[in-house]
Amino acid sequence: MNTTLQPAAKPTIDTESAWAQVLARDPQATIFYAVLTTGVFCRPACTSRRPLRENVRFFASPGDAQAAGFRACLRCKPSAARGNSLDQVRKHLEANLDRRVGLDELGRVAGQSPFTVQRTFKQAMGVSPSQYQRALRAGSLRSELKNGASVTEAIYNAGFNSSSRAYEADPLGMTPAKFASGGRGERIGYATASSPFGWMIVGGTERGLCWLALADTEAAAEQTLRDEFPAAEIHRDPSLAELVIAALDSVREGRDLSETLSSKSALDLRGTVFQLRVWQALRQIPRGQTRSYSQLAADLGDANATRAVARACATNRVAILVPCHRVVGASGSLTGYRWGVERKRSLLEAEGIHSS
Repeated sequence: MNTTLQPAAKPTIDTESAWAQVLARDPQATIFYAVLTTGVFCRPACTSRRPLRENVRFFASPGDAQAAGFRACLRCKPSAARGNSLDQVRKHLEANLDRRVGLDELGRVAGQSPFTVQRTFKQAMGVSPSQYQRALRAGSLRSELKNGASVTEAIYNAGFNSSSRAYEADPLGMTPAKFASGGRGERIGYATASSPFGWMIVGGTERGLCWLALADTEAAAEQTLRDEFPAAEIHRDPSLAELVIAALDSVREGRDLSETLSSKSALDLRGTVFQLRVWQALRQIPRGQTRSYSQLAADLGDANATRAVARACATNRVAILVPCHRVVGASGSLTGYRWGVERKRSLLEAEGIHSS
């Protein structure tokens, strides 16, 4: 049975309480007031001259006030994000994993317009609010399954309100039952090819590309896929050879592999929220440039997350397309690389980067 999620109703504002907050210039107030005679809206804590009550209208968010034709006050800047608005949005998403939370609702939580919530959240987190919520569910589902919970228990404990929602969301790149058993029953096709960077392998299910790795020999390349999905049925698929060629071209000629993938296969970048943020940040590093682990951590808004960034790079399942080879040590040294430091050096040199 199909159900349609209805948008959350806008909250009713108690105008008497709201006016009292304006008179008290309450800094904790979450409502906004607009003045008909000036066409401006403010926070209750604004230090501007108090208006006459009959000229005031109240709104739940800056977006609502702007939609009614009012402009933001230049003194209290009611459209600007409050210092803790991101935390408020994140906590609200985390507390409501069992349902979809819309941007209108998040706007009311943060005291911002839906557009501002979407933009500021994605800038800070690297993913949209809906992607963040899906990643949280996916990470929880993975943990539940790996810890031995039954598929049904794991699905509900992860915040999915039905098994069909978990399967539709496809948070694992394969069904939960198959993920729990190491890919048991899953058919994964693969193709390999020799390259200037060693043997390359791509692997994909009917849902899309799930593996792209580099190794010293063809047998070692195949083994990387078998180690990742030990219970899956692995078979050679010549149709994937084009993806190998496209991956090589993306390094040697700077072609965008994601454009090839859009027409050939979907890309499965599944991981924790933090991993998704790191991998997205990696894809934003221009060809011919590098970043240090500490720079990447700072770009993500957490200067103390250098080691976590390094771990996320080490768990990248899709080499080249998510270019973790472009991350180096603070001194410019190559440090580690999942597929070998010398291979990392070769990839960087192919992109015109000569590292120490």
